[in-house]
Amino acid sequence: MIYLSRASVWLPEGFESGEFISEQSGIPVHIVKEKMGIQKKCRATADEHPSMMAIEASKHVLKGIDPLSVDLVIWTGSEYKDYNVWSAGIFVQRELGLKKAHAFDIAARCSTNVVGLRVAKAMMTAHPEIKRVLLCGGHKTGDLVNYKDENSRFLYNLSDGGSAMLVEHESILSNPQASEILSSSVMTDGDFSLDVIIPAGGTKKPAHSNPSKEDCCLQVPDMAGMRDRLAERSIENFLHVIREAAKNSMSKPIDYLALLHMKKSAHDAILEPLELKEEQSVYLDQYGHFGAPDQVLSVGLAEKQKKLKEGDHVVLASAGIGYTWSAISLKWRGDVFVQDSLKV
Repeated sequence: MIYLSRASVWLPEGFESGEFISEQSGIPVHIVKEKMGIQKKCRATADEHPSMMAIEASKHVLKGIDPLSVDLVIWTGSEYKDYNVWSAGIFVQRELGLKKAHAFDIAARCSTNVVGLRVAKAMMTAHPEIKRVLLCGGHKTGDLVNYKDENSRFLYNLSDGGSAMLVEHESILSNPQASEILSSSVMTDGDFSLDVIIPAGGTKKPAHSNPSKEDCCLQVPDMAGMRDRLAERSIENFLHVIREAAKNSMSKPIDYLALLHMKKSAHDAILEPLELKEEQSVYLDQYGHFGAPDQVLSVGLAEKQKKLKEGDHVVLASAGIGYTWSAISLKWRGDVFVQDSLKV
C-alpha cells in the first residue's frame, strides 16, 4: 500500500488585505471580503521565488529522512517559476541533496498536487523500486493578477506559497500515522482550454516582442462564454470527481473535504449536495488561492483545529484552469502535517 506520510506548507509573511484589493480594483470592500472570500491573501517578496518555497516546505517533510532514500521528486508547483522553460524539480533535487532520485515537473494548474498524488501512486505501484517520493512546488501567481481587469476578477484571490508531501511505500514508513492513499478521479474539458491565458511569453507573442504589462498577466478572452460554460458544468464536474474518488475508496461517507479557495457561494455549492457541514471543510479566506498547495494547507488547518480523527474518510479536491477537475481519497490514520511549518 502507498501512504501520504508527511505534508507541509511554506507561507510568506507578507499579505494583501481585502481593503488593498478593493482599493486597487474599485470593488467594494464588503464584496471582496464576503462574496469573493478574501479577508487577506499571502504575498511573497521580490526575492522569494517558487523554487525556494518548495525547498523550504520540503525541508520539513524530509527532517530525519536519509536524502539518499528518496527515489523520485515530482515538481507540483506553478509553471510560472524562477525561469521560463526550466525544470524546477531537478533544481530542488540538487539543493536538497537527493542524489539517488530522479526528478520531473508536471502541470495540471491548480489540480497538480491531486494529480501528482495519483501519478506518484501509479508509478510506485508499477515500479516497486520506487518507495519514497517527494512532491513539492512553489507558487507566486499573485504576480499575474491585474486588478484593473474586471474580466479576471475571479482570479484576484491568487496568492503565493509552497507545499511538500512525502509519499512512501508501506515497507519504509517514516510516520506510523501515515494516511493510506486510496482511489482518485480526474476529468478535463477542452472547451475551457483557451479561457484563461497569459497572452505574452509563448510562441504567439514572445517575451522579446516587448509585450505590454497587461499581456503578461492572466486574462480571460471570452468572459461571457466562460461564465456560461462554468455555470453549466463546473459544480457538476467537481461533484462527479469527488463522488467517484470517494465511492471507489471507502464504504463510509466523506468526513472531511479539503478544497481549493473559491468564492464562498461556490464552496457552499459543493458542500451542500455532498451533505457536508461547514465544519467538515476549511474556508481559506485568510490565505487566498495558492494553486496546488490549497489542499495541503486545508489539511494542516484541519489537523490544527482537531477536525480529523483516525479512520476518517478525507478527500482532497481541486480544479485547475483549462479545466481539470480532480479528487483523491485518503484513509486518515493520524497527523501527517508538520505543524511547525504552519506558523498561524
